[in-house]
Parts: sequence; structure tokens; C-alpha cells
Amino acid sequence: MKNRYYVACDLGAESGRVMLGSVSDGKLVLEEVHRFPTGAVRIQGSLRWNILGIFEALKVGLRKIAARGIEVVSLSVDSWGVDYALFNERQPLLALPYQYRDARTEKRYTHALETIGREKIFSETGIQFMSINTLYHLIADVEENSDLLSIADQFLTIADYVNYLFSGVARVEVSLASTTQIYNPTKKTWSDELIRHFNLPQRLFPPIVSSGTILGPITAELSSENNLRDVEVVATCSHDTGAAVAAVPAGADDDWAYLSSGTWSLIGVELPEPKIDDDVLQGNYTNEAGFGGTTRFLKNIVGLWLLQESRRSWQRAGQEYDYAELNAMAESAEPFRSLIDPDDARFLSPEDMPEAIASFCRDTGQPEPQSPSEFARCILESLALLYRETLDTIERLTGRTIRRLHIVGGGSQSTLLNQFAANATGRKVLAGPVEATAIGNVLIQAYAMKDLDSLAAIRELVGKSFTIDEFQPDEPQRWSDAQQRFATLRSR
Repeated sequence: MKNRYYVACDLGAESGRVMLGSVSDGKLVLEEVHRFPTGAVRIQGSLRWNILGIFEALKVGLRKIAARGIEVVSLSVDSWGVDYALFNERQPLLALPYQYRDARTEKRYTHALETIGREKIFSETGIQFMSINTLYHLIADVEENSDLLSIADQFLTIADYVNYLFSGVARVEVSLASTTQIYNPTKKTWSDELIRHFNLPQRLFPPIVSSGTILGPITAELSSENNLRDVEVVATCSHDTGAAVAAVPAGADDDWAYLSSGTWSLIGVELPEPKIDDDVLQGNYTNEAGFGGTTRFLKNIVGLWLLQESRRSWQRAGQEYDYAELNAMAESAEPFRSLIDPDDARFLSPEDMPEAIASFCRDTGQPEPQSPSEFARCILESLALLYRETLDTIERLTGRTIRRLHIVGGGSQSTLLNQFAANATGRKVLAGPVEATAIGNVLIQAYAMKDLDSLAAIRELVGKSFTIDEFQPDEPQRWSDAQQRFATLRSR
């Protein structure tokens, strides 16, 4: 019997990949077929995504796969959350989508909270308050782009929009819907109350589907153009973190947490239902939809964005380092020389990340990092200490005891950060798989196509297919002292 192949189109904030997956001899085999940059572009003072360029790059990957003459049964797209595209029946794209870090939401965010209150928004959505959320971008569109909205039929979040381009079926998958801060997880539909209060056009909001929904076959035009036949387009977990968490190789117990480590660090636990109460609101935690009706109770915190942007600054200055080099350099740097609060607003979208870090250190009476090795060490130690604080709070809010932390995604390749996470949290760290998002995407497709029957089966297959590295806590007193210093910085 021939292998059945599934195509994962995995879009990240820095790069996109077309991945090919199949199950052979009881294991998942995953291959990267095509990689391309996705970074935002600055146009007339705004940050935008070149979504059509991304779509064209995905088609290049599909043509490479078609040339192999294999049986592709399905494809699916996953992406980051909150951003969206506007379109209508006549025009497949009305404007390049804004990038979530665009500054247009800042005053709308503050004004929105003043007009309706944090408590009301949170009771409706259970979502962490961040100025990047879809709600505040749509409010900006109502105020700035009313002419554009007047001709838009619908909006679609990024992965769901690309699924629409592939299939012609406009649906938002629930994991991405839940990132918008306009989705009510209790009623499992859009929040009519928020839509009315902020005068958002009701027609913009498309139907919501569950993870693992078959949208329909690839369009005839794309089938012919890319030489692909009888390929179904699936809404898996369109949110990349949702797909990654589905691929965490954990058992049936509940003593584990996950960290999806990349541009963002998303750290949390899996719950059977949303947790929406005053303590969660005060802690600014979030309830996002996961595969199989689960809730991903988590905190979105800045992640390797700090290192990515620092690296870009050094590149502009003619200093080239890859991430492996930066990790090796950080390992040799002085421990705990300088610490930062990764959540400080100055790190959200600075012109020069190293200068922003140096500024924080000056303002808090610490020595400024002087070299890339010192900057990298400062970033990685600070992230690990924030993981500790976040896990301790999750334990308090949920009543669970967390004994191990599963780190998945690209950041799990940093053995130094993995060890720092184990040291800081005092918990065993299990690192991998690196390609958790693409793996989750592929295996939820397999579920949709009746080749797997449950989340447990997905996770069991992941555990059999990939090597997981283990890190044990070390130097407890040193990290405990650093945690106290870090807490002081955070509370200033």
C-alpha cells in the first residue's frame, strides 16, 4: 500500500515552510520541502504582511511536491494569531494585512478598556489583554478605514485566509478565533456584545469550525496550476501554538506544562474548559481553544524575539552570528551580570533592541551588556526566570502541581535555554520536537482523514517518532537568588 502524504504549510513571523509528512512503519516521517522569508514590510509608516508573496511561495513548495508523483491526500495552513485579511466576493484581497506590532492599536487599546472595562471584555472572552489583539485592530479599521470596511464582506485570520485561497471556503478555525479577543469560549461563538459595543460590522465575522474540519477540495484552478489532484484542504489547528501543543508528547496525566518556544514564549497547561475568574483576569492569563475541545490556559510572553531583534541589529552593523554561535557565546559569559524584564513595553517593537536592553539596565542601576555574548546571556537568563514566575502562578491559579515542562518549537534547539529553564523552574525539562507546529498540523490532518482517532493517538505517535532531550535542574541556590533579584526588577 502506498504512503499517504499530508502537506503542512507552516507560517511563522520570520519564515514559512512547506512540510511533507507521512506515517511509515508506525512513525511519522517529516520533511522540509521549501522554506522562504515571511517578515513584515514597512509601507508609508505602517507594518504589513506581503500575504500574496507568502501565498506564491507556498505554491512553489506545492509544485515541488507534485513533481514527486506521490499521493497527497490533504493540506493545511497554520500561522501566528490575531492578524487578518479583508476581502469580498469580487476582490480576493482588499489591502495588505497589518502586522500585529503596528502602532495603530495603542490608543485604541487604552480607549477600549476605558469605555467598556477590562472586566467585561474578559468575562466575554477569557483572553489576555494585549494591544496587538484583533479586537483593537478592527476598532482601528472602523475609525481609520471605514471606506475599506464598507466594501469588505468578511475578515479571515491569516492561516484561515490562506486556507480560503486554497479551497474557496471561508471559515475561521476555533483556535485562531480564540486569539482575537472577540470569541466567547463559553457560548462557542463570536461575542455579539463586543461586536455591538464597538460598532464592528456583523457581516465581517465568518462561521467558526472545530479543529480537524475538512473544508473541501483544493480549487480547480490551483489543482491544475500546481498539478495536484484530489487534495482536501483541512482546518487543523490554524493557530500555530494550538498545533504545537497537540504535538506535545505527554501522557494522560496532568502534571505537565508546555512551552511553545519561538518568537513568542507561550507557556501553559491544558484544561478541559476555560478558567475565567478575577484571579485569572488580574494575572492577565488567557484561555485559547485547543484541539479536541481542550482549553490552552496560558500566558503569552515575549520570547526569542529579544534575541532575533538583537541579531538583526548586529547584522546591520556588519556583525553576523547564527543562533548556535550566540548560544555558545552566551554560555561563556558572566552569569547574572544583568537581568531585564522581558515584558517591559520598550521591548515590544524597538528600533534597536540592544539599545533598548541597555536602556533598561541603565534605568535599573545594572551594568549594561557590552558584547553580543553578554546581551545573549542576559536575554536567556531573564526568559528562564520569567518562565519560573509564570509556572508558579499557573500552579496557584489552577491548583495543579507541575512536575515537568515540555519545551517544543524552534526555541527547543537552544540547549542553554533549556538548561536555564530547568535550573530556574526547578523542574525537569523535556525538549522537543523542534517541528511541533508542523507535526501537529500534519497529524490533525491525519485525524481529519480518519487515519488517527484521538489526541492521545497523536501524542503517542509523536513520542514514538522523535527524540526528546531531558534536562535536570542544577544550581538551585544560585537561581533562587537570581529569582529574588528578578522579582524586584519586575515589581519596580
